[in-house]
Amino acid sequence: MPEKIQPAENSSSAAPRPTRKPAGTPRKTVAKKTAARKPAARKTAVPEDRFFDRDESWLRFNQRVLEEAEDVSNPLLERTKFLAITASNLDEFVEIRVASLLQRIEDGLDQPSRPDENGFTPQQHLDRLSAILHRFVDAQYACWNRLLLPALRKHKIRVLSWRELDDRARDFALSFYETEVDPLLTPVTIDPSHPFPRVLNKALCIALLLRSKRKSKSSPKSTPTLGVVTVPRALPRLIALPSDEGHHDFILLHKLIESQVERMYRGYDVLSSTAFRVTRNSNLYLQDEESRSVLESVRAELYNRRKGDAVRLEIESSAKPEIVERLRINFELESLQVFRTDGPVNLSRLMSLPGKILRPDLKYPEFHGRHYALAAKSANLFDELRERDILLHHPFDSYATVEQFIESAAADPAVISMKQTLYRTSEDSPLFTALSEAAQSKEVTVVVELMARFDEASNIRWARELEDAGVGVFHGILGLKTHCKMALMVRRDPDGVIRRYAHLGTGNYNSVTARFYTDISLLTARPEITAAVQSVFRYLTAESEAASYAPLLVAPLTLAPALLALIARETAHARAGRPAAIVAKMNALLDRPIIDALYKASQAGVEIDLIVRGMCALRPAVKGLSERIRVRSIVGRFLEHSRIFNFANGGQPEIFCGSADWMPRNLFERSETVFPVEDPALATRLRDEILTAYLADNTKARLLQPDGSYIRPPHEDPAFNAQNHLMSLSSVHPASRT
Repeated sequence: MPEKIQPAENSSSAAPRPTRKPAGTPRKTVAKKTAARKPAARKTAVPEDRFFDRDESWLRFNQRVLEEAEDVSNPLLERTKFLAITASNLDEFVEIRVASLLQRIEDGLDQPSRPDENGFTPQQHLDRLSAILHRFVDAQYACWNRLLLPALRKHKIRVLSWRELDDRARDFALSFYETEVDPLLTPVTIDPSHPFPRVLNKALCIALLLRSKRKSKSSPKSTPTLGVVTVPRALPRLIALPSDEGHHDFILLHKLIESQVERMYRGYDVLSSTAFRVTRNSNLYLQDEESRSVLESVRAELYNRRKGDAVRLEIESSAKPEIVERLRINFELESLQVFRTDGPVNLSRLMSLPGKILRPDLKYPEFHGRHYALAAKSANLFDELRERDILLHHPFDSYATVEQFIESAAADPAVISMKQTLYRTSEDSPLFTALSEAAQSKEVTVVVELMARFDEASNIRWARELEDAGVGVFHGILGLKTHCKMALMVRRDPDGVIRRYAHLGTGNYNSVTARFYTDISLLTARPEITAAVQSVFRYLTAESEAASYAPLLVAPLTLAPALLALIARETAHARAGRPAAIVAKMNALLDRPIIDALYKASQAGVEIDLIVRGMCALRPAVKGLSERIRVRSIVGRFLEHSRIFNFANGGQPEIFCGSADWMPRNLFERSETVFPVEDPALATRLRDEILTAYLADNTKARLLQPDGSYIRPPHEDPAFNAQNHLMSLSSVHPASRT
């Protein structure tokens, strides 16, 4: 173990490699690495404020995702996915963050009320964000029109307009319309007897400008009327058309409907039509009512959210000004809330395109993580865990091991009780079946987070079904989201001793997202850890606080002060001339006391490398403030979701993983657990295989600059992609015991 945990580029502890390094292997050369660590940053005056705005930082993250859609080195159909992800991300940003600003403006607040707004009033903040949002939408459609559509056509993949269809495709489309689409349509004409229909959040609609063919002497030429048709959500947005072999042709569902609107509006001349979509406020505003359970409160607010105030109108750029204005007035929007799209409204629906096309050459190569192999003397995971901890790095290590742990506990008559938290999970999760069946013969407790944003409805359903199966279902502590990822099994082992076995993770119990989210899982039977896990469950189900949760760090009780103490300890080591360094990987860094502590540590001489995928309010590389802090973001094939925190600790390093980012909401508004990895071999894997790889990435990494911009690392040969490297390790060792 080196005495000092080196920053990324100085690390020499990558996975073993032959004398002649293959392409994609981290390099050892210290001098070159040091130079790479400090790329030529653009010279810019550093603003006086030492924190970046969180919303602008988030929008920069979405820009990095868009860059992956623009990157020709990515497979073409994967690029369409990245574009779709930017649209889905933007939806959430608008319906949560922008909606919150609008709500505060409506409430008459004219002063900054949050420190992350850097002194801007809500209106000033909204104006700044709106300008960025409009530029970003323009960039999205430039990517679609100028880059992706031409490239798709080159590969014989076309998204066609009605006029471009040949006779065979047109006949098929008409038949599909008459049998599948028309029965689901409800055309509405807006007049005194037909008020404007309720447009659901993010529902795609078609607006039409209509003129009645009926003429009267008093009104020979009637005033145009507005018509609205909602595009059915039950149907695919892209309709595959018959085409020649090797070709893939599609028509957008709303374009097919638009081609037939005259059939729906007989008696009218259709003057114009356009697609539009309204995004509504999707924040939940729960009231603390003694007479209503948390489950009932969330269910009621879900209904209200469908009727939330409009916060954005997306409409095709070809729309007639009269239609745009009528819709804007109807939804009570300002002009800055109207977004003109130079292409299909709702680019997030492009996510389905790759699944409709059998072209492996235009997609990432198929990948399956390695399966954990039990030791020869171990009959099951429980036997293995009595001997050693198991560390898994998903998706490079298969998530099946976690499912096996829970399913085998459910089926094992020696397991007496099971406890688990659930934040988000897949629709067909085998874990629900296992927990439901286990409840027939043992004590099963599940803490379900009902307010996991946008998963509330499915979580309510699962909570009801688990209760019906006999599972004890709890909803955590009122006012705190249960975000920790824990499972605890109590088992009477063959020697007659009752032991606890635990799973602790950084990601959700979701086998679908586990295939494309990077996360850490720890399986352990260490008594001190499993006892602490039990204490956390008691806190969640009874709000019973323990005297100590050590060695776990638990939010909102001990995590924030513990992190500050760990950073302060590194600061003290640096001042005393002992090895002092921090390498921390997370999704977001926004907590100001922690950022100030990192600034202080940097000034004391602590070398700090931060791998922050998304929002980062820390301003790195500022002389006298943060010149020893380097921040990188990695956006690639897999969503970087793991949280890993390594502290050099004067030559006796400690490393932690957990469910919490360094954000106020994680530290103070959620139930979180951060756990130590105490097995020396597993800790070494985290440092030398995982963190070292991410810190050496010069392909998918972007380096945060003092002005808030991100730049790619200077080009070096060989190119090194951390995720590809970790996949290659998984392939080389397909059945590895960690």
